[in-house]
Amino acid sequence: MKLDIDSLLNERQAEAVRSTEGPLLILAGAGSGKTRVVTWRIAFLLEKGVSQSEILAVTFTNKAAREMAQRVKELVPRRLSRLSVSTFHAFGAKVLREHAGLLGWRPNFTIYDAQDQVQLVKRTARELGVKTESFDAKKTASLVSSVKTGRLALRKAPRELTALYKEYQANRKLYNAVDFDDLIMLPIELLKTRPEVRQAYQERFRYLLVDEFQDTSEAQYDLMRLLSGPAGNVCVVGDDDQSIYSWRGADYANILRFERDFPGLREVTLDQNYRSTPTILRAANGLIAHNADRKGKRLWSGLGDGERIEVVAAGDEHEEAAFIVSTVRMLGIRESVRYHDVAVLVRANHLTRAIEEEFLKERIPYRVSGGMSFFERQEVRDLLAYLRLTANHDDDVSLLRIINTPRRGIGRKALERAVETAGRRGCSLFSAFTALVAADGGLEERAREAVGEFLDLVAEYRQRFLGRKAKLSQTLRDLIDAIDYWPHLVSEYKDQETARWKLGNVEALAGSLADYESDPDTVDPSLFDWLARVALSSRDDLSEDDPSGKVNLMTIHAAKGLEFPVVFVAAVEKDIIPHSRSLAEPEPDSYESPGSVEEERRLFYVAITRAKRRLYLSHCASRRRMGKETECEPSPFLDELPGECLASPAAEEYLSDKEAERMFAEARQRMMGKKPTGTP
Repeated sequence: MKLDIDSLLNERQAEAVRSTEGPLLILAGAGSGKTRVVTWRIAFLLEKGVSQSEILAVTFTNKAAREMAQRVKELVPRRLSRLSVSTFHAFGAKVLREHAGLLGWRPNFTIYDAQDQVQLVKRTARELGVKTESFDAKKTASLVSSVKTGRLALRKAPRELTALYKEYQANRKLYNAVDFDDLIMLPIELLKTRPEVRQAYQERFRYLLVDEFQDTSEAQYDLMRLLSGPAGNVCVVGDDDQSIYSWRGADYANILRFERDFPGLREVTLDQNYRSTPTILRAANGLIAHNADRKGKRLWSGLGDGERIEVVAAGDEHEEAAFIVSTVRMLGIRESVRYHDVAVLVRANHLTRAIEEEFLKERIPYRVSGGMSFFERQEVRDLLAYLRLTANHDDDVSLLRIINTPRRGIGRKALERAVETAGRRGCSLFSAFTALVAADGGLEERAREAVGEFLDLVAEYRQRFLGRKAKLSQTLRDLIDAIDYWPHLVSEYKDQETARWKLGNVEALAGSLADYESDPDTVDPSLFDWLARVALSSRDDLSEDDPSGKVNLMTIHAAKGLEFPVVFVAAVEKDIIPHSRSLAEPEPDSYESPGSVEEERRLFYVAITRAKRRLYLSHCASRRRMGKETECEPSPFLDELPGECLASPAAEEYLSDKEAERMFAEARQRMMGKKPTGTP
């Protein structure tokens, strides 16, 4: 099937797709068809005869990577099992699997997520005798990450961090585990120190494509630079106006670095917006023009002008919430706007409380993005810990989680003895327990028997999982039965319904493993590979909530990349957006830098450009903060919006007789417990 580029893409999109040789910078404005261009470019390379194994495309979430791969398959209807489309971290994990030995790791290493990293920091602190009362493990884990990735020099960090950082690094190697930062930093180390490996990757991947380039960190840029071969066939796609993640290391200055490091690059700007009305785009353009540190770009649209943006002044957060809810109702009645077509955006999660209360009071269904993901639930993490310890006996974090889950009579004394032995021998807890079971008098008889059974269980299932003809999902179900996990849930949760719900999550985990095994794109199913996929799964991929029929309530950060016909942005107030931290001056020698007003403006720009047809911006005269009523001022960003794009709502709107009749009918149906017909 030949790609019909000229008919289905605009002129600049077509230019970006066809410019396959040499470095290319695509500046893709909000709603300009970026994903379409990226996928068509990959399809065009394949149509030209480029082998799929020579293409590497990286992006930032598993959801985005899956969508990209799926769209390419729709354009090129053939099996694409050798096409590499993944996140930066997933790609880094593959590199380490292939070359772990060169860096001192074994191929069956465990990937620690954020919670595991915090647990390892806690354990390391205890080993060093740090007083736990005043110890913030989460903040310390963040500092460890900053040091590792080069965002913080160790000499500028708190003094007590130095010893802990070195011990943390040693421990993760002892446990044959890597954290998320290692998935970028270790491949960089490998490619820098092993020229033959670097050359092999450059020859393997002749065409690189980096999506959401404005969100890359300095380390991710370095990794991309090392992978680029002599031909420089590197295409980066991004928008400096949507760079909103500096707090996690993203640096939009990478666009300038790319221009410097790849001289003679071609630049294509995509500025035709297919999402929003011209009125909304004029407001967005007027706002972002106040940022000095950006590449010039003005979005435009061929759609009709549309409604003006309504700026609403409320007395307090409850009045603001009532306005949002009543407007959602009104739009449903007058314009048949469905609930799932509406998004309410806030700067931070704590600002949703009053809005949620109003939704609940008025019985409007809603969903809050960013809740607990499936793989973060306790029962799921228990089973994952069993699998991880089975795959990697040296994973102390997993062992400590399950050593008595379910309870098996291994007491504190036995554990303390194992910790002491591990420290003396410089080995993992699994090895220490093995030695203690083998030694006479190493443990009390009852504990020795319980530990021995536990070790035998792990060894047995390791052999089963790694067998050549292993059915991974069935083996997991056998393991669940072997450890009596259902009786454990019943004893932990007296409510049978809760226990059954949690057992359902356990079964869903086995189902996930079964889906992985049966996926035709899974060439060689293995427990190691599946565990890596789970560890790399981002929260935005794992929500089980069905968004259909529910208002979307989320932070602006969570809304990036999404679009909705109707958008409300609440709490558009000074010290909220822009955040008060962005106006603060850094303290001398501080390792914490304040936020940027320009980044806050970019964040507001992202919020505005989520809206397709209608946009409402609200602020309050007062708001309750930290238990106190506080006076508020409108955000100074509101003054930067062109006046001709704005409208204030009428003081009072009245329903027509027909609208009132429809609303009362809906209310009557709700009172009777029926789902309203013809309404959102």
